[in-house]
Amino acid sequence: EFLNRIDDTVLFSPLSLEEIEQIVDLLMARLSARLEERGIELRTTAAARTFLAREGYDPVYGARPLQRFIQHEVETALARRVLAGEIPDGSVVVIDDQGGKLAFDVMPPAPKAEPEPAQG
Repeated sequence: EFLNRIDDTVLFSPLSLEEIEQIVDLLMARLSARLEERGIELRTTAAARTFLAREGYDPVYGARPLQRFIQHEVETALARRVLAGEIPDGSVVVIDDQGGKLAFDVMPPAPKAEPEPAQG
């Protein structure tokens, strides 16, 4: 019965690397927005974006595994570092690809300058 209702077959072409990288940008933007609540700025280098796109994409399943890959490789790593106090609120985190592994460069927030006492 179900097969009789199918009118046509739709073929999907594999996504190009550029299209996958655009999906990576969208997923990383969502993560970045969540981190901004803590004042943490997330930056992803072009090399890291390409690494995530190549490693997380599966031509058979499309972009679905990409989200799980980013959750496992990026979100989990960041969460552990935040909980360990390695990424304080207000930090900038730069994600880069270094030899086939993601590297997280944490730049802590600049110390706030104390106001100088008024002279008089």
